Amino acid sequence: MKALHIITGLGVGGAEQQLRLLLRHLPVDCDVVTLTNPGAVADGLAEDGVRVVHLGMTGNRDLSALPRLVRVIRSGGYDLVHTHLYRACLYGRVAARLAGVRAIVATEHSLGDSQLEGRRLTAGVRALYLAGERLGRVTVAVSPTVAGRLRHWGVPAPRIEVVPNGIDLARFRFDPVRRHRTRRRLGLPDHAYVIGGVGRLHPGKRFDVLIRALAELPEDHWLLLVGGGPEETVLRRTAHESGVADRVLFTGERPCLPDGGPGPDLPSLASAMDVLASPSPEEAFGLAIVEALAAGLPVVYASCPALEDLPARAAPAARRVPGGPGAFAAALSETRGRGPGPRTAPEAAHHYAITRSAAQLMDVYAAAVSPQPRSAPSSPSSQEVTTS
Repeated sequence: MKALHIITGLGVGGAEQQLRLLLRHLPVDCDVVTLTNPGAVADGLAEDGVRVVHLGMTGNRDLSALPRLVRVIRSGGYDLVHTHLYRACLYGRVAARLAGVRAIVATEHSLGDSQLEGRRLTAGVRALYLAGERLGRVTVAVSPTVAGRLRHWGVPAPRIEVVPNGIDLARFRFDPVRRHRTRRRLGLPDHAYVIGGVGRLHPGKRFDVLIRALAELPEDHWLLLVGGGPEETVLRRTAHESGVADRVLFTGERPCLPDGGPGPDLPSLASAMDVLASPSPEEAFGLAIVEALAAGLPVVYASCPALEDLPARAAPAARRVPGGPGAFAAALSETRGRGPGPRTAPEAAHHYAITRSAAQLMDVYAAAVSPQPRSAPSSPSSQEVTTS
């Protein structure tokens, strides 16, 4: 089988890095088209031996990109086209149909209750989404929660499959030597209790809540923010105004895979943390939380469908915290008071191993290229916890 993945951009982001990790485990000959912004993940894919085509799209309404994309698909002889993220799903589905490919799969990475990739969910956004969705064979939801949102939008249930995001358990396994080296490189005091926050720095992630919570905690608490984005300047100002600027470290964008450039990667930074905090109120999956669990960290979070779709016993060190800075400060203080636990991955982390996700996606691919019409979905909401 030969497949083409089409994605909006390949900067450092959850969907982008998830694509690279997935391609390392799919037994399929894959190429990638990025509509815009090749970025660091494009370089990583090229290092992995994946052919990456930059379409050079200049904006959402650059219709000249459509015939270029059709030509790429026709010339590649692809059996299947797989699209990722809103713009790529719209253009990619249309282009694939025009190129004569009917085995079209799309992954919905980011659909929330009120936003989609930072877009407000207006009637126009929904109408475009549903019009494009009808051109494909199946839409993959990264969690049962997202599958429910798709059904609520009007996507027929038989057209939805659940294939959760996957993590590389071995990469995130806790390493005390890596912890010591990373903390020393970051200039963290030996006694520091490090709260981690991982994600794109934009208002929806509410990292300002963690900065304000830090101001309510003792001075040996530090905050390590991993990610880049337009909110960094605002967050730095918030840290100064809160009197904790000397205890907040910004690392910028960091990859979760090796060979990502200078500086520690995400697994190394996770080893340096003592707890992961995620105040984002609306997530499609909660990848950073699952990765933190794989590193053996306790987590406090506002939203994480990946955990909410599993029984509580799957992640005993995870706690849901509704509320603002005060609630997070209290939860973090309580977590520290319980003392350090074993830095081992719980059942929930094993449930989301990338090998399982890749195998599930191959089943979706097999059904999509089949000439027979699709029947009922194959257990889209099944979430039995295993440790395979």
